[in-house]
Amino acid sequence: MITTVVWGTGNVGRAAIRAVDAHPELHLSAVIVHNPAKIGRDAGDLGDVGRELGIAATDDVGAVLASKPDAVVYAASGDIRPDDALADIVAAIRAGAVVVTTSMYPLYDHRSAPAEMRQAIQDAIDEGGGSLFASGIDPGWGNDVLPLLLSGLATTVDVIRCQEIFDYSTYDQPDSVRWLVGMGQPMDYAPPMVAPGIPTMVWGGQIRLMARALGVELDEIRETLLRRPLESTVTTATMGDFEEGTQGALRFEVQGIVGGEPRIVIEHVTRIHPSCAPDWPSPADGAGAHKVIIEGRPRIEVAVEATDEGGNRSAGGNATAVGRLVGAIDWLTRNEPGMYDALDVPIRPAIGKLTATTFERTPA
Repeated sequence: MITTVVWGTGNVGRAAIRAVDAHPELHLSAVIVHNPAKIGRDAGDLGDVGRELGIAATDDVGAVLASKPDAVVYAASGDIRPDDALADIVAAIRAGAVVVTTSMYPLYDHRSAPAEMRQAIQDAIDEGGGSLFASGIDPGWGNDVLPLLLSGLATTVDVIRCQEIFDYSTYDQPDSVRWLVGMGQPMDYAPPMVAPGIPTMVWGGQIRLMARALGVELDEIRETLLRRPLESTVTTATMGDFEEGTQGALRFEVQGIVGGEPRIVIEHVTRIHPSCAPDWPSPADGAGAHKVIIEGRPRIEVAVEATDEGGNRSAGGNATAVGRLVGAIDWLTRNEPGMYDALDVPIRPAIGKLTATTFERTPA
């Protein structure tokens, strides 16, 4: 069994605990937490597994890494603490672990990551023999392997468009929704998530990765931004009131320009209520979806709607992103130490996960 640590128990970490527990080749050996209130709690409780797993959460990072785990799912936040997150990841790799993570945006396409970041990771790999695979939380496969797969089904391809379309009223993340994204803030507020250059920092690696797979040269990466105010005050079940006149919808694109035209596009359309910006793209049922659209011949459109934790679409998206990463751990442990990306790591069938209770056998 591959001993596996889950580091962090937020929205991503909860899903990671469940994914590691369900994987037939992985053994959950430890859970690292930072919140003192979580220390000592059972991993099954923290991960909403439905039963105790016999693993008590700890904040003793040194002791966990000294135990030389085979793998670490790094699920702690990197948004507002990138230097700390990188130091944590480097420490785990230096301890010899395969590390999979959604936390470091520049590493989604590690070839274009800052040189000092790559060097720190490579030094840790050389010293400890670990590996790294980073992929997006929005989810990564929706901005790399899925659009690339669909592009191969087309005769001609004009534009590849990856969309995240979500109603944020289903979220329970007030710091991210109100301050990072700006929902409920005055229209003259500048949301940090869409400040000039930030979308490219977050999603540009995935644009570059797709361009590399498609064999095209990018002229540049551009950003677009649109915002709309709420026409009336709305109340959400998880985050309270959002006042009339404040930001109620946000739409931006990160565009890979090829031959002077946007050809590879990652687009986000998010609202705090369906009534805001009704002319913008909407999910079929109002909750949320990830879409890939291949404009060409034939035109191909695929929508993915994932739910988890009581039907929550945000949790479902997190779970699929985590499933991609956790599902790669056994492959990574069998390959040479190094830095890997989504083009390197294959997606395999759910071997060993289809249980006898999932289906009824048809009598012979």
